[in-house]
Amino acid sequence: MDKIANRWHEQESTQMQDRMLAPDKWLTFARGSLLGLILGDAVGAVNGEVPPTGQLHAKAGGQLACLTTEGLIRADVRMSHKGICHPPGVVWHAYRRWAAMQGLIAHAEEADGNPLGWPDGWLADVPVLKEKRGTAPTTVKALRENRPGTVTAPIGTSIGAHACTRALPVGLFSPLPIAVELAAEIAALTHRGEAVVAAAIGAGTVRMIGEGHRLEQAYALARSRVDTAVRPQVYADVPILFDAMKAAGENPGDLTQLRNFASNATALSALAGGLYTAASFSERGDIRQALCFAASAGDGGHVATVSGTLLGGLHGPDALPIDWLSRTELVWVADTLARDLVRQITEHPSGGEYSEGTDPYWWSRYPGW
Repeated sequence: MDKIANRWHEQESTQMQDRMLAPDKWLTFARGSLLGLILGDAVGAVNGEVPPTGQLHAKAGGQLACLTTEGLIRADVRMSHKGICHPPGVVWHAYRRWAAMQGLIAHAEEADGNPLGWPDGWLADVPVLKEKRGTAPTTVKALRENRPGTVTAPIGTSIGAHACTRALPVGLFSPLPIAVELAAEIAALTHRGEAVVAAAIGAGTVRMIGEGHRLEQAYALARSRVDTAVRPQVYADVPILFDAMKAAGENPGDLTQLRNFASNATALSALAGGLYTAASFSERGDIRQALCFAASAGDGGHVATVSGTLLGGLHGPDALPIDWLSRTELVWVADTLARDLVRQITEHPSGGEYSEGTDPYWWSRYPGW
């Protein structure tokens, strides 16, 4: 077993209470964060120029974040039934299912040994996830080669934004020590370097928001943990994040500043721009303005995805613009995943190694492999 598998087992055995927030608050936080992510992804897709009517479409980043969440649920199901699990490997299989649904890899490629057929689970029947929405070339290349990387053995050279945006849901799932390492490993499946550090800090910040911290403190706590546990393995310094948070306090909501921090479609730009935006427009009533501002960064919309996640987590789903949210095509998928994630960790509906389940259909929805 590698370090993440060992840490996961330790967490399940002795630290379960550390992982669990109050269920009602956890549900509000999880729904707000994931719905905010999906909404930010969609607003970013139209560069913040949201039409008055019509559906708001997802991009590849939003799709992959949904598969991350589903993979985390399935990892927990596997842990409950098998007693041991390697979560990045389960999430890797989730991304492979996404690629199969989109015709990027063969559907039958991983069917051997899986009596349910493949792709399996309920997301395989969601039409929107089968639609190609933008590109994720680094992720697709790794999935086609079926060769995942790790933090200590990276593959490729990409430091692109999807490494960060798709890893943000890890913060809904694990306490800070595990969240930053797990997010780093999930990012490292396909990316390397500063992208891995950005993913870890982003997911850690999300988690600390869920535990009741304001954005500035949430970022500081996450950054401190990453600097200890992840960054020494990656050898990547990220001073731009500190600069972004400082600028938000001194010169908030400045488009020139935003474009300096988010000058390209890298993971670090997405996180720096997202932090700057969320800190600049931190009030509950500012989310609409924040998402439009973030989407004008010119980085491909990734800043809006990060901003939506942070602000949704801070203020909850009821603060998100309902006229936009109701037109966002992946919103019901994201809402179901957020609810199911909290239900899995608090109730374990399929049971476990030594307990009976309460939902006979849960395993077919979230097979533990």
